[in-house]
Amino acid sequence: MTMVREKIRVSTRTLQWKCVESRIDSKRLYYGRFILSPLMKGQADTIGIAMRRVLLGEIEGTCITRVKSEKIPHEYSTIVGIQESVHEILMNLKEIVLRSNLYGTRDASICFKGPGYVTAQDIILPPSVEIVDNTQHIANVTEPVNLYIGLQIERNRGYHIKTLKNFQDGSYPIDAVFMPVRNVNHSIHSYVNGNEKQEILFLEIWTNGSLTPKEALYEASRNLIDLFIPFLHAEEEDNFNLENNQHKATLPLFTFHDILAKAKLRKNKKEIALKSIFIDQLELPPRIYNCLKRSNIHTLFELLNNSQEDLLKIEHFCVEDVKYILDILEIEKHFA
Repeated sequence: MTMVREKIRVSTRTLQWKCVESRIDSKRLYYGRFILSPLMKGQADTIGIAMRRVLLGEIEGTCITRVKSEKIPHEYSTIVGIQESVHEILMNLKEIVLRSNLYGTRDASICFKGPGYVTAQDIILPPSVEIVDNTQHIANVTEPVNLYIGLQIERNRGYHIKTLKNFQDGSYPIDAVFMPVRNVNHSIHSYVNGNEKQEILFLEIWTNGSLTPKEALYEASRNLIDLFIPFLHAEEEDNFNLENNQHKATLPLFTFHDILAKAKLRKNKKEIALKSIFIDQLELPPRIYNCLKRSNIHTLFELLNNSQEDLLKIEHFCVEDVKYILDILEIEKHFA
């Protein structure tokens, strides 16, 4: 009887996230402290390590990645009437913090007539990009000269180091640190609850201001879920009957069509089945997939609830993208 009660107590345990501290130290430094509890012994370390890796390496950010100017002969030259060298200007541009949901690269520019201080607010940006701190310094123009610089903006993850092959005439790459999460710490508090040892996970997150620690935590959680989606179908009864197939060395691959077929055949559970199928299973091109995710379309059920007109309203979506999705969903006709 004791074992039964113990199993019931563990199975009905509800894990809860809670933000216990949140502050803004500056425009470019946000801090958040979160706890997750109650956890069984060993689980806090498993979750903490995974979240730290994803927060630091998987979250996307937006950076200036290239500078273009015909008047700059080389990276270490100087420009008449400007206090900083070209190299110093490039380093200042590297520190600019941007917020966006763009896909791919976009063009921006600086057009300034001196004298005066050039700051981040002087950057002419595309509509989908915002500057986190307009006061960030770029250059000091000491004479009445015109300063024009073309910029390339990109959204990505991790960091990109400039190499010699990236240099072009009048175009200079910048070391791009796309990581909006500056640092992550996790710690564990252990305690005894009855006869069971339990743990509380503490997670501290610092960001550069382009997103809040809470937003970073949400995005990291989504990324972890996406990574484990293929394993959610590992217990399909029709395909993994291990007792009857002990001598088979390979496991069958699941395709979106197989899963959709099963979802359609379970007519009394159709809505539930479609909600359990994520758009990851559609094998969409990265651009289309990212656009759907940023529009909060994560499952097949959510996708099918959008009309063609709704999809065309998504930023950076075109008629060809909608046609591509319709071609993939063509199999629906056979199972309706």
